[in-house]
Amino acid sequence: MEALEYFISVIFIGKIQLSHRLIQMKKNNFLFLFTCFLLLSTSVIAQKKIVFVLPIMEEIGPASARHIKEGFNEAEKVKADYIILHLNTYGGTVDDADKMRTAIMNSKVPVHAFIDNNAASAGALISISCDSIYMAPGASIGAATVVGQDGAPAPEKYQSYMRSMLRATAEQSGRDPKIAEAMNDTRTFIPGVNDSGKVLTFTTSEAIKNNYCEGEAKTVEEVLKLAQIDNYEIQTYQVTKVGTVIDWLINPFISGILIMIIIAGIYYEFQAPGTIFPIAASIVAALLYFAPHYLQGLAENWEILVFIVGVILLAVEIFVIPGFGVAGVLGILFIVLGLTLSLIKSVPSTNFPVNLPDGNAFVKALFIVLASMTISIGLSFYLFGRFIKSSLFSRVSVQSKISKEEGFMGVDMTSQNLVGKSGTAFTILRPSGKVEIDGNIYDATAEMGYIDKDEKIEVVRFETAQLFVRKT
Repeated sequence: MEALEYFISVIFIGKIQLSHRLIQMKKNNFLFLFTCFLLLSTSVIAQKKIVFVLPIMEEIGPASARHIKEGFNEAEKVKADYIILHLNTYGGTVDDADKMRTAIMNSKVPVHAFIDNNAASAGALISISCDSIYMAPGASIGAATVVGQDGAPAPEKYQSYMRSMLRATAEQSGRDPKIAEAMNDTRTFIPGVNDSGKVLTFTTSEAIKNNYCEGEAKTVEEVLKLAQIDNYEIQTYQVTKVGTVIDWLINPFISGILIMIIIAGIYYEFQAPGTIFPIAASIVAALLYFAPHYLQGLAENWEILVFIVGVILLAVEIFVIPGFGVAGVLGILFIVLGLTLSLIKSVPSTNFPVNLPDGNAFVKALFIVLASMTISIGLSFYLFGRFIKSSLFSRVSVQSKISKEEGFMGVDMTSQNLVGKSGTAFTILRPSGKVEIDGNIYDATAEMGYIDKDEKIEVVRFETAQLFVRKT
């Protein structure tokens, strides 16, 4: 019992005191040896270090930036003593690499990079920001030229920004900033290091020689041995299933597809109010678009609100206010703005009550949104028309036969002879209404938007027993 009491006091007080209590316990050799064993075991366990391994094995982008953020938070929770970035990447977006670089440099826990094959472009920037770098045999680091979507080098202002980040990062990590600059700029001449007139890329041995690598290792365990870290426990970051879905949804390509569905659904709902499927698809796409960007910290509450206000303004313009004026224009602008701002991270502003986006990132996001909207509207015209006329539509639509004797009247198909004729709008078409052609009144639907009363119209097609007209 005395041994147990002493053991508990050591655990909670944290001090080893060889007092007269131990001397008394020597009378019982078994209790003495048992207590010493427990004290020794506790001491060994207490010294065990936690090494948190964070794999980055993909293109640098929003997903990898989120992995760094979540991984560092998890490392903090488990009280990690060291973080190992297990890298193999050909690069990616500069803004996401900058977020990762900043997180690494601000980390209170030492971060070591293990380049397992490649750390090119943005990957080189991330590696240099770590406290130490270890490379596998045959690995490489460098080639940090900023390129556009077509693979061509980006304008000089982007290269200048990248060079400044490389220099600043190298300076903070105690490495030669001129070598870091040479990884981006072919004009940087370093005798014996970079005198070929090309961007600099180091092999493992070259990086070791020029103080850009602390040693060569094949595994994480070898990295820890070179770093003189022993008596450790390795814990590895694992992406959750929810995280995998978020990674997939915030991919710019998938975001573009979702924008297309959102716009197409809104368009068809305004063209044919009451149709369930298009607006339902639009709502689901909007949720899948905004939710992951909100969880990622890209979309803010006010940005989502801007989009919703835009949809409301556009609906008011089409269904309530005659003509196309301020509400319609503002609605379209708000929709575009809400979708664009939700794609990018905003930064605090001293002049405005809300965070504002970086200019360069905003232009890129705006291009994605406008391109997606243009493609969506174009495909809406083309595909919907072909679907109506296809055999697939006839298979999924109701084909049951009904007769006059059963109380049903057939549809007058003579209206299809009106295609190509001109007339006037007898009422406002928003989008449905009545038109006058050759002195007769017909039900009709505006092909696009709405048409004011007495405006000249032309019948463009006859589908599903309905005339479709446009302004002339």
